[in-house]
Amino acid sequence: MNFNEVINRLNTGSIKWEMNKEIYGTNDVLPMWIADMDFRPPQELIDAVQERVEHGIFGYTFVRPSVNEAIQSWLASRHGWTIDQSWLAYASGVVPAIAAAVQAYTEPGDKVLVQPPVYNPFFEMIEANGRMVETSPLVLKNGRYEIDFADFEDAIKKGCKLFLLCSPHNPGGRVWTKDELERLANLCGKYDCIIVSDEIHSDIIFKGRSHVPIANISEDIADRTVTFIAPSKTFNLGGIQAAAAIIPNDGLRKKFKEAQNMQGFKTLNTFAAVTTEAAYLYGATWLEALLEYIEGNVSFVRDFLKNNLPAVKLIEPDATYLLWLDCRELLLSDEEIQRRLIEKGKLALEPGKKYGQGGEGFVRMNIACPRDVIEDGLGRLKKAFD
Repeated sequence: MNFNEVINRLNTGSIKWEMNKEIYGTNDVLPMWIADMDFRPPQELIDAVQERVEHGIFGYTFVRPSVNEAIQSWLASRHGWTIDQSWLAYASGVVPAIAAAVQAYTEPGDKVLVQPPVYNPFFEMIEANGRMVETSPLVLKNGRYEIDFADFEDAIKKGCKLFLLCSPHNPGGRVWTKDELERLANLCGKYDCIIVSDEIHSDIIFKGRSHVPIANISEDIADRTVTFIAPSKTFNLGGIQAAAAIIPNDGLRKKFKEAQNMQGFKTLNTFAAVTTEAAYLYGATWLEALLEYIEGNVSFVRDFLKNNLPAVKLIEPDATYLLWLDCRELLLSDEEIQRRLIEKGKLALEPGKKYGQGGEGFVRMNIACPRDVIEDGLGRLKKAFD
């Protein structure tokens, strides 16, 4: 587990490393934007894939019960959530699963509630399916995002059929407390709104914090909740395309699977099944080492900004390897921030305005990379704003 190793990812079809010309207009940038790591996954995952490759036949695949068991065991040991294996369904990723949920639980023209600034595919999947985005923006207080529950209730009672929750929050890095989640869920119950909880970052949790699956708070909340998880963020398996839906309510699960049937896709591919099982069976030790390294990267960024670029503020994260940087004190437009990053700093970061209301003046930085790369990226960040 050498997280300091710099691995050349060129000529592997990497979006992060090979599509900067298409996305940022030049290849001459250091990519610290898209949410994948520059680390190899646990060796056990690589070995599992290699063993499957060596068999040599890749026919149609079903998800074996051992995959369900691995997920069940992981959720129980990692998050204290006991699930029934019958609650599980599978998808090629959380974004396709969100699209299926939007199709399953709403009709064209229905309102879907989100809390910006938030992961931009939330907006995209709502709008691409002909639904309406309703927002209840998060409030930044003393460098920490909070929920305006009065505003949330005002928004949800406008007829929202579905609420998309990002837990932990991307890009803000918040781990929601049990009390916060319970208040959200109770409002959803009051106004008969289904909860879809994207918990893809739920394993990347820092010391002193703990992730609460919203469906694990009570049976009543579980009955109206659809939860999505995936090994992709935890173990750097984005290209494997694997996700799981956990749906305790029989009717909601049936509707979700019906929407998947309409898409013609409802299972994991051969390697997604193999790596999902191996990740949840053997990945815990690797993950603990990763978390320590990521927290070290957070500290490195915090100290650098304080000493070299105090006008850029770190929104202190509870979770994820994605840092949300507040550049508003620079008094620059979003367009000027990006111009300086790309042209002066040669650094590719995600523009905050992609994440909706409240994202203006922010950028998102991926720090799941070797410390030397972090140092290089921060030097470029400083150069951009000198």
